[in-house]
Amino acid sequence: MIDINESVMQFLLAFLVVGPLLGAAAALLPAPPGLKGKSPDQAVLRHGVTVTGMILAAAIVLALGFDHHHPSRMQATTDISWIPALDVRIHLGTDGISLPLLVLTALLTFLSALYSYFKPPAGPSPKAFVALLLVLESGTLATFAVLDLILFFLAFETVLIPMYFLIARWGGEGRAEAAWKFILYTLLGSVVMLLGLLLTGIKAGTFDMVALATDNGRSLSVSVQVIAVLAIGIGLAVKTPMWPLHSWLPDAHTAAPTVGSVLLAGVLLKMGTYGFIRILLPAAPDGFRTFAPYLAAFAVVGIVYGSLACLALARKGAKGDLKRLIAYSSVGHMGFVLLGIATMTPTGVNGALFANVAHGLITGLLFFLVGGLKERTGSTDLDALAQETGAALYGRAPRLGGLLAFAAVASLGLPGLAGFWGEMLALFGAFDPADGLSRPAFLTFMSIGAFGTLLTAAYLLIVVRRVCMGAAPQDTPAYADVRSYEFAAWTPLVVLTVVAGLWPKALLGLTDPAVQQLLAGGTR
Repeated sequence: MIDINESVMQFLLAFLVVGPLLGAAAALLPAPPGLKGKSPDQAVLRHGVTVTGMILAAAIVLALGFDHHHPSRMQATTDISWIPALDVRIHLGTDGISLPLLVLTALLTFLSALYSYFKPPAGPSPKAFVALLLVLESGTLATFAVLDLILFFLAFETVLIPMYFLIARWGGEGRAEAAWKFILYTLLGSVVMLLGLLLTGIKAGTFDMVALATDNGRSLSVSVQVIAVLAIGIGLAVKTPMWPLHSWLPDAHTAAPTVGSVLLAGVLLKMGTYGFIRILLPAAPDGFRTFAPYLAAFAVVGIVYGSLACLALARKGAKGDLKRLIAYSSVGHMGFVLLGIATMTPTGVNGALFANVAHGLITGLLFFLVGGLKERTGSTDLDALAQETGAALYGRAPRLGGLLAFAAVASLGLPGLAGFWGEMLALFGAFDPADGLSRPAFLTFMSIGAFGTLLTAAYLLIVVRRVCMGAAPQDTPAYADVRSYEFAAWTPLVVLTVVAGLWPKALLGLTDPAVQQLLAGGTR
């Protein structure tokens, strides 16, 4: 790692939050004559790649300059009074919990912009598309960087509008209904969440998340904690999404453009679970302990429900949509994240954080691959893809078929790949939950979750068999295999999935000290 001045670290973190907004404003301006290239559309798409590339570079430098010997300490902090009457402050900082999510967000947004440069989504002017993509990035990065409850809420809400328009304007069939469903569900959840955040801040006398974590709920009565956890938890659970508040997700994913699905699954779903860990666990531990068994129960129901829905979509004759299937798989995978959080143990919470990052890498890759498959075949309908003989991707586009199989086995949790560690640690956490939680209940949840891993393997292997295997008819033309720009956009996700699977300490070494301190009474 490298030694970077603290003021430079502060600038880098602030740049992560503000830079995409400046880039979005610039995207809407006319391009200078020398930068227009072949067309204004190409120029603005190149601008999107440039800005997201700069943000990714800043995130990597921030990670390199981060003091890895003290990951539990808030670093690169900025603390400026913003609304003195309400004691709302512009408070930014990062630790071992948020740093991996900042880098993941910057990486997936850059890869999405790069992919869109070569394969722009069908729809209106790219100017608006690039601007919305950058606003979405800014809001997501801010969610992981801010340390004030009111700022957290504002950042949390900022992402809704750009994602709504990305689905409604650049999406596929049923996009208008899916976009409305997305915005209504998440806004209704957010209204309840705001009330919970205000209650917490007013009763505790501060909106500062670090101060609330250090206080560890001592300033809040148990009844206030219970109400706060219920209200804030509903808003976070909608965004996660937790069963039964998940029904907006399959429609949104099915209708969204490829990069919209990548960012929705890879980044936006992480905001809800991050809120559980950053706000509720340390600030309202007694209230959280009250609801932890129910959260775990909903989590394991989501694991089994998501897997059964995927099995139903994968069977022959079901006319199942492959994008919809992957969306339902996210309900199951995020169930493991919620189960880990519900254990209230370092093992479970570390598993949740690891599973968050692994899901972002693997499911982002899956949505990229399905987008490439739709471009080649014109369909994501599994029956249309499989036909009588199977789409035979191994024979017609071997690299594409191999990547799809790789992403599928990574998603089912094959040991040695990133998907394995998060799910295993979440189950281990359920084996021995925190004091005050019923061990027999959590052993039951662990058993149901373990059964869910078998169902996950079943539907993903069915998908691989139906889409990748089989002999294509002699007169069937081969598909175009992985193109150079697809290779550039997908390779980082493949490499990181393998690295995280083989060297989990790279991530756990960051998260574990921060989680230990957070659960023990806050971050200093």
